[in-house]
Amino acid sequence: MLILQNLSYTHPNKDVLFSTINLKVNKNEKIALIGNNGVGKSTLLKIIANELEPTSGQKTIDTTPYYIPQIYGQYNHLTIGEVLKVDSKINALNEILKGNITEENYALLNDDWTIEDRCNEALLYWKLTDLELSQKMETLSGGQKTKIFLAGISIHQPEFVLLDEPSNHLDNDSRLLLYDFIQSTKCTLIIVSHDRKLLNLLNSICELSKDNIKVYGGNYDFYKNQKQIEYNALTQDIHHKEKALKKAKEKERDTVERQQKLDSRGKGKQEKAGVAKIMMNTLRNNAENSTSKLRNVHAEKIGGITQDLQHLRSSLSAIDKMKFGFDNSQLHKGKTLFKAIDVNFSYSKQFIWNENLNFEIISGNRIALKGKNGSGKTTLIKLILNLIQPQTGKTYKNYTNPIYIDQDYSLLNNELKVYEQAQKFNSSGLEEHDIKIRLNRFLFTKDDWDKPCHKLSGGERMRLLLCCLIINSTSPDIIILDEPTNNLDIQNVEILTAAINEYQGTLIVISHDDTFLEQINIEKTIILH
Repeated sequence: MLILQNLSYTHPNKDVLFSTINLKVNKNEKIALIGNNGVGKSTLLKIIANELEPTSGQKTIDTTPYYIPQIYGQYNHLTIGEVLKVDSKINALNEILKGNITEENYALLNDDWTIEDRCNEALLYWKLTDLELSQKMETLSGGQKTKIFLAGISIHQPEFVLLDEPSNHLDNDSRLLLYDFIQSTKCTLIIVSHDRKLLNLLNSICELSKDNIKVYGGNYDFYKNQKQIEYNALTQDIHHKEKALKKAKEKERDTVERQQKLDSRGKGKQEKAGVAKIMMNTLRNNAENSTSKLRNVHAEKIGGITQDLQHLRSSLSAIDKMKFGFDNSQLHKGKTLFKAIDVNFSYSKQFIWNENLNFEIISGNRIALKGKNGSGKTTLIKLILNLIQPQTGKTYKNYTNPIYIDQDYSLLNNELKVYEQAQKFNSSGLEEHDIKIRLNRFLFTKDDWDKPCHKLSGGERMRLLLCCLIINSTSPDIIILDEPTNNLDIQNVEILTAAINEYQGTLIVISHDDTFLEQINIEKTIILH
């Protein structure tokens, strides 16, 4: 089906994205392509889809893949029919049925008499029956756009499908449809995703790095077990190297001290024996040379061990290098922070929710806010944050310093540089070196401090915001997260999870990522209808 041999891709600015990539995908295989943000997963999919050319290497593929991209903005000016590449056939079919029987219409239809039925069935499966093929893509939500491309699989029935983060904009019901499709389809699949529920439906996990693809022959749970075994072995190696380094330094110190004692004792004997001064100088030089050689031998050994240790430590995942430390001292568990009594809201004449809302948020609660797209989740967040007032009912608010974090981490000022942004959160008067120490802990080295925030990836923006919240002297009473994992790779989702679990305040989360919600210990769910 697909063979990649020594594939490389270099950006136009000469930066190498990845090299020497080798991969074989057999017919009917369903594999995940994972890796850190920026490693080139989307680029590799585009190369396989014939949308990009590799810089070097060979690609062998025996069919034309159906490719679903991660970003759809470039299709906004097209109609649904044009995006699905069925508009010409549908028009030709309609013309023929009207009696306009021409060679051109027959050529366009190409004997595909079931094209309209397949379109209707596909739109029905993905619950898009309220849409017209003549409708422009710009009128659709992110989830609807994703489902349009997914519908194209049923319409065109390809053998090989490439999907780039297909569950990103889907609500829970649509995700279940996607999971059912993945399990039932006979297509060969390569899927880039951080959705761990989806990843558990696939046969193997392929981890892309700069210079290879490592294949794990099982689903995501199997991959995690294997990574844990690798991590345990790595930490054991680091422990052994640290012991070896300590031992080597002790041996160097003992050897040098012993040599110095021998030299001193020899010098005393020579002086008693009345050795000539010129001979004394020669013997002293020999002793110094001998000590210097010993030092060089030990320094070389210590240097080798240190280099090995640095290499092993660099292999540790980012999460193992970070230190989270929220100041939770001002948080008071059990206090009522917000209360809604018979609350509702409307943007026109019709109220958003079928029934008025009644709920209470207690300090320390961890709440998931769920509902289909358009069910009013964002409106409820605005009510909780006191940005709008209910049109029926009452709200009671008793909190300070809430933090709202959307999926773009737009609390960050794009015009500021990394260090400047961190300094903006420095309410406790930390010294410059203390701020830089904290930035280093969150993987922002000296080379990153002057980087503008608008150039940061989704994962980098998330890490910088977490660092800023930790630099801030007081933890917020409430953190509200709106689809926080959408633009993150798996490693950064794990970093976010670890940070949230260190925070002891009140948490409200909008997310379709059930694994994420489970791992941050959600204890209460508000479902909107």
